[in-house]
Amino acid sequence: MEALLSLAFDNIASKDTQKIRKGLRQIEGMLAQICLSSGKSKPSTPGHRRNASAINLGEQQQASPKKLGQLAEDPAFREFFRLQEGFEWNVSTRVADCLERLLGMTSNGQNDLLILSSLSNLQGLLLLHPPSRTIFGREVYMNLLLDLLDPYNCPAIQSASLLVLVTALLATPQNTRTFEHMDGLLTVTSLFKDDETTQSVKVKLLEFLYFYLMPEAPVPSASAPNTAVGLQRSPSKLAGAFERRSSTVSGDDGGGAARKNIRTQEEKQHMLGRYLNNVDALVQDLQESAPFPNVAC
Repeated sequence: MEALLSLAFDNIASKDTQKIRKGLRQIEGMLAQICLSSGKSKPSTPGHRRNASAINLGEQQQASPKKLGQLAEDPAFREFFRLQEGFEWNVSTRVADCLERLLGMTSNGQNDLLILSSLSNLQGLLLLHPPSRTIFGREVYMNLLLDLLDPYNCPAIQSASLLVLVTALLATPQNTRTFEHMDGLLTVTSLFKDDETTQSVKVKLLEFLYFYLMPEAPVPSASAPNTAVGLQRSPSKLAGAFERRSSTVSGDDGGGAARKNIRTQEEKQHMLGRYLNNVDALVQDLQESAPFPNVAC
């Protein structure tokens, strides 16, 4: 896996769009091999895993998703999770850096596709390795997601960026505080009120606001991508943690620092009310419909 990651990192660090595409496909292929059952397809040989495609696309279409309980016992996933605990092999950081370079390049259809591919990979990485979400507690990375929500970006990029933003904030209150500090609420509500924003993006923005207004819960102390402690010691615990979902996390595990990072629903409602009218109606609808019953911010 180190050989594949090393090759992918070299490719996505390039200024050549063909190499960037190749590197992103290599990462996507690695994630697909971890998340999808092989079915009747033959396993790839070590030499094939170092190839550009990293996975046969025909096999990927026939494969079925693995259940969360299966991931903890999967050697590939355990190795992937172990490697993510160190800065050298953390993929989320490398893909985020690639996104930043892509934003600095000439905007065209080709570049937009690479941005979308990067966002798709990043969302999957943050779901597979929750400790990597801590990178979005840093302003430089949070600002990257907010830049992607600028009106000049195409609707597909805006929608994909909102999905990554939700994943980055999920069960990570300290990231939500960074989002607020970086005027994230102003960015989101301005895009929502912009007449040029498409209806499909407005729907996703509304979904994001529902998510933002949900009650927060502290998370257990876990290792950041540049440490070697925490979940790395026992990846088998991850399946149980996923199945319990964020809503069942107890504040006793998060420590005093985690609790201080939490804002009440009323506090967030007041903050959002600075930029948007009828926030009370959103909260009432959220409480009545409970669109995300098993999720806590």
